[in-house]
Amino acid sequence: MRWTGALVMMALGATASAENAPLALPSGLNARLQEVLTDRPGEGLVYRFRFVAEGFIPEAGQLETVLGDLTYLCTEYALTRISDIGPQPRQIIISLADKETEFGVADPTARQVFEAFAVEENTCIWELF
Repeated sequence: MRWTGALVMMALGATASAENAPLALPSGLNARLQEVLTDRPGEGLVYRFRFVAEGFIPEAGQLETVLGDLTYLCTEYALTRISDIGPQPRQIIISLADKETEFGVADPTARQVFEAFAVEENTCIWELF
């Protein structure tokens, strides 16, 4: 299932204006939700939260900063919404890109990172891919 637009807002229990509000990340960037995907292949139930932050440029040596932003998005955004979606996932995947992209389609002009998090006791635990 691909959730976008108003359907995402309703499924995640948020108003359209609140969902479009930028999320201030620990790095200082502002991100917004692009989409939530729940039907892509994975090992068990996986929710993919895809975010966009204009000006996002992942560079070598910034692993801690980028991981801090992804962990924040998992803990402070995704975890607070999954109870409203349905069954609890085994894993949440957070992606952050500098522009919107189509899932599964290579875009060599996009800068994107993603990480997987296990969900245990209402906590995001980073899983090294």
